[in-house]
Amino acid sequence: MRNLFYLMLLLPFFAISQTSQEYPVMDNYLITANPTKIKELDAGLAAHNKKFHGEGDYEARVYEIMNGPKVGSYMWVSGPKPWSSMDKTRPDSEAHSNDWSTNVSPYLLPETDQTYWKFEPTYSNISKDFTLNKLLVDMYDIKRNQGEKAMKLVEKVKQVNDLKYPDLTYGIYKNELPATNDGRDLAVVYFFDKWSWMGEDPKFPASYNEVHGEGSFTEFLKEWEDITIGKRTEIWMFRKDLSGVSGEVKAAERQ
Repeated sequence: MRNLFYLMLLLPFFAISQTSQEYPVMDNYLITANPTKIKELDAGLAAHNKKFHGEGDYEARVYEIMNGPKVGSYMWVSGPKPWSSMDKTRPDSEAHSNDWSTNVSPYLLPETDQTYWKFEPTYSNISKDFTLNKLLVDMYDIKRNQGEKAMKLVEKVKQVNDLKYPDLTYGIYKNELPATNDGRDLAVVYFFDKWSWMGEDPKFPASYNEVHGEGSFTEFLKEWEDITIGKRTEIWMFRKDLSGVSGEVKAAERQ
């Protein structure tokens, strides 16, 4: 019994599905250029992605982080793809490894990070084709054993967005391999084009009260505060010049 209790303590904030059903995962790899070798990295990374990551499950897109402690670093992203793709289509050839080791790695700083995010289409709104430009990435630290409650609150937000902001394009993602001290359990990613969007006031509290009843937004804030520890926000800029594919996103592929 003691061992069972110990195993329960190790469960992630959101339980990883143990069924055989496939689901989409985003593969995010943080890389940072040696500040004296940025041009060399850009050239090597662009050539590598266009040669080895231009199609299929491992097509790659690169984003430049525009704020925060990782400003100037790149987020190398592939997916969405199922976990099983790693058994079938992951580029692990000698040519691929040699190219990365020769033309990319020498120009990187050693600090890096790898995360895998489960895309949640039920809670997201990618209902139309669009072209990647800028991303507002909100990452939340969810208290242990509060993942289910968090998603119930996310569902309430989705109801408001569907009724009041149907043109808002965003994705919801759960960290597949969260760490207790990482602070990145749930991510909300908004896709936008113009910087002016950041300064707009959508009057969300009023919209939330209209949908769920007077005073409901205050209660929502209290519930959200009770189950979260903190939040961090980054803006990512799509770098087409460094990516293996274009910024075109097809809604049908995200359903």
